[in-house]
Amino acid sequence: MRIALIGQPNCGKSTLFNQVAGYKAETGNFSGTTVTFTESRVRVRGKIIDLVDLPGTYALEGTNPAERETLKYLNSNEVDVIINVMDASRIAQGLELTLELLALHKPLVVALNMMDEAARLGFRINGPALQDCLGAPVLPLIASRGRGIQPLFITALNLGGQPAPAADPALAVESPFQRHQLSETLAGRYVEKGASRAHWRDRLDDLLLHPVWGYAALILILFVFFQAVYGLGSALERPVLTFFNWMNAGLTARLSLDTFWGQLASGLLQGVSGGFAIVLPYLVPFLVGLGLLEDIGYLPRIAFLMDALMHRLGLHGKAIVPFILGYGCNVPSIMSTRILEEPKDRFIASALAVLVPCAARLSVVFGLVAFYLGPLWALVIYLFNIVVIAFVGRLLTYLLPEKTPGLIMEMPVYRLPTLRTVTNKAWFRVREFIVEAWPLLIVGSVALSTLTYFQLSPWIDGLVRPVTWLLGLPAATGVPLLFGVLRKELSLIMLRQALGVNDFSAALTSVQMLSFTVFVVFYIPCLPTLAALRRELGWRSMLAIAAMTVVVATLAALLVRGGALGLQEVRHFLSLGG
Repeated sequence: MRIALIGQPNCGKSTLFNQVAGYKAETGNFSGTTVTFTESRVRVRGKIIDLVDLPGTYALEGTNPAERETLKYLNSNEVDVIINVMDASRIAQGLELTLELLALHKPLVVALNMMDEAARLGFRINGPALQDCLGAPVLPLIASRGRGIQPLFITALNLGGQPAPAADPALAVESPFQRHQLSETLAGRYVEKGASRAHWRDRLDDLLLHPVWGYAALILILFVFFQAVYGLGSALERPVLTFFNWMNAGLTARLSLDTFWGQLASGLLQGVSGGFAIVLPYLVPFLVGLGLLEDIGYLPRIAFLMDALMHRLGLHGKAIVPFILGYGCNVPSIMSTRILEEPKDRFIASALAVLVPCAARLSVVFGLVAFYLGPLWALVIYLFNIVVIAFVGRLLTYLLPEKTPGLIMEMPVYRLPTLRTVTNKAWFRVREFIVEAWPLLIVGSVALSTLTYFQLSPWIDGLVRPVTWLLGLPAATGVPLLFGVLRKELSLIMLRQALGVNDFSAALTSVQMLSFTVFVVFYIPCLPTLAALRRELGWRSMLAIAAMTVVVATLAALLVRGGALGLQEVRHFLSLGG
């Protein structure tokens, strides 16, 4: 049996999916398209069902590829039951999609999600009466807390294989305007609006979305976030790194680094230790913190604030959603541009999305800059990144002129995240690093050891020397930068090995650390991201975006290097004057 979840954006549909799928899901494409859905197998009363999370959509009008493919999929014989997830605090809006789903004559269950929020706003919903009117089961649900999930899926399971009950003929309307009016009428009939309870969340938005204080709060929140990630990461990194340095010293005492096997064993150990000591200590708290901000509901508010700010600088408004997704991983941010209808829009959004520092680049920012120069410098790099993206967006909209649309989005309510949801979400990403990225780190370290033993690394360093010379970096940074295209964490792991030090401050100045990190943050995306660009935009656009990132990375790193050197001169002058 196959059950499809469908609902409007911000209705909690994906929260419901993740609650039952446990983040063990696969992403696939509709046949012959690039539009994706997420699928997982779950057990309900001893039976295995296929659960499909369809793209969020306001309607099935077919105005964009996602809507057309969703409608085609729902009309196919592959779907046995449809679960329509609806935000209970926005019944009138949600019913417009429900009316379209009833016209498909498929077994349908309506899940009124966020019932706690509806109650807080003073809404009292007559579920049984609405169920009689629609001719489909209407069940309450609080997906974020796991309430009502079991009855919902048991009801869906029982409907499987049965003909859909006939709905009221008066509900069969074709015009979108008729549907809107009917939804308002039904909401007025079955939803009673009482007095809403004043809540601290309402007052909080007055601050966090304020045109002035909202940005001050954003900087403060990001500062606390970076301090927390740095504090936890550095506390873990120091003892773990000390332990692996002790192991490496014991290894080199037994196996000489002059031998091939000694070099190979040392490279293997450094690849393993890099993941343990440099990447994971920062990656885990960052992902947990990002999950908290997402589940609390603050990430859409960041998007709102950044959209307003970047529109003043000419940034394409529709790039904000991929921009936010990119902080986790650039691949889903590229995939999210599929909802944009114009090729020009998709190109601009993708070009900006690959400049966002993903979780992999985070390890370089924290492992090098935050650890040696302090977390405030890491925050400065992230804020500098936003400014660079804004100016690149302005340049692209100038070179590819078109009207820049605004961002129309609904603010989800603030919610207390559950420990299970946050930890599962973080583990989903950490597991991806362990399975996909860490083996590449180890292979890369072993490859560098092999190149070092056969004295081939200087030849490769020479290929990149024009860039490293321009940025004032040691020649040995060439190989780490090249291998960083595989995975961004690899550039930091291999940097320690290439420089032959355990303490980066023994081989790099503070200016070089900043220049190297800024270049890594912006330059060529990793291979999975390049593959996503090729699938979405084609070879020519992929190569154009990759070339653009090299130019942006070089100019940004030069700007930072010049500023840092100038700051050093000022400090030196002031110290002499003192």
